[in-house]
Amino acid sequence: MKTRLTYAAMTAFLICLFGTVAAWSQATAGKVQGRITSGGKPLANADVVLTNTDNARTYKMKTDKNGQFSAVGIQFGTYEQEITDSSGEKLFKTKVQITGEGGAVQDISAEVSAGKGGNTGPSAEERERIKANNEKAQSENALIAQLNPLIQAKNWAGEEPILTQLIALNPSRWDFQQALGDAQLNQGKFEDAIATYDKAIPMAQSVAKGEVKDPKADPAKAKLAVGQMLTNEGAAYTKLKKPDKAVEAYNKAAEFEPNPSGSYFNLCVTQYNSGNTDAALSVCDKAIAADPNKADAYYIKGSLLMGKSTQDKSGKLQAPEGTAEALNKYLELAPDGAHANDVKQMLTYIGAKIDTNYKAKKK
Repeated sequence: MKTRLTYAAMTAFLICLFGTVAAWSQATAGKVQGRITSGGKPLANADVVLTNTDNARTYKMKTDKNGQFSAVGIQFGTYEQEITDSSGEKLFKTKVQITGEGGAVQDISAEVSAGKGGNTGPSAEERERIKANNEKAQSENALIAQLNPLIQAKNWAGEEPILTQLIALNPSRWDFQQALGDAQLNQGKFEDAIATYDKAIPMAQSVAKGEVKDPKADPAKAKLAVGQMLTNEGAAYTKLKKPDKAVEAYNKAAEFEPNPSGSYFNLCVTQYNSGNTDAALSVCDKAIAADPNKADAYYIKGSLLMGKSTQDKSGKLQAPEGTAEALNKYLELAPDGAHANDVKQMLTYIGAKIDTNYKAKKK
């Protein structure tokens, strides 16, 4: 009977996160806030109305007792800002540009007694910069509109050129880089994927550490993405038959994942394939500690222990301590699992009792 899993069989166990990127939303609207004062004092219950000069769409806000107001979902563009007090008297009017640059909340405060607004109209230089930013945003949105259906269809080859264009437009977007690496990995372009992840990981790490001052940056999301990319690098190195590099990547991935069970499990498989049985057992135990309900981890552990079995003088197989327990745990967690028959054969082979009382125990 076979007690040792082959390389091909074990690599099938590797947990990979290929194509983990969800569809992106297009950046077409921003956030505004401000404070309306008159003679330096807050103007309460005043109406602040923004009217888009291109399509006449309006957004209405009202100040609180501190003269403050805010709104989200303001379409980018040029607006007339008009302020009316609680009696309906029009106090102030100016033009403002809503750009949402960098995801920042745009301040459009105004001092109505002096006729001064927080955004009284851009200079020629600012208008050129705003125009360039808007054109860039439009190009990015157009590409995202093309990309999202391809993501849903898992059309990796179709995604790659669009993601390359998005990265050219916005080289600092680590999530674009991650998506490109995923697309390359799913096409079997393992070396290209590794190179792309190597660019994206330091960017995401900077966000995860709070080093990037961007209101849209999400450190928790970036940290999780680092773990995902390192896991995928480990899978790519495994495909390239570079187990040492794979082990290094999986070890790093475990540091960034909220539950490192997957990384430890992959480490167990990689170490086994490298012939490092003791190391494989060690990280397999870590995988089980991180996720005690991971059935396949018990199957691999039991199989690894079976490989360390010896024969006594009578020719009877002596399995190491814990072998039967690991195999029976697999049956408890996955009684109808893909390896249930193999597990039962191994238990029979070492003369161990096959525990079938787990269902009764659960009741």
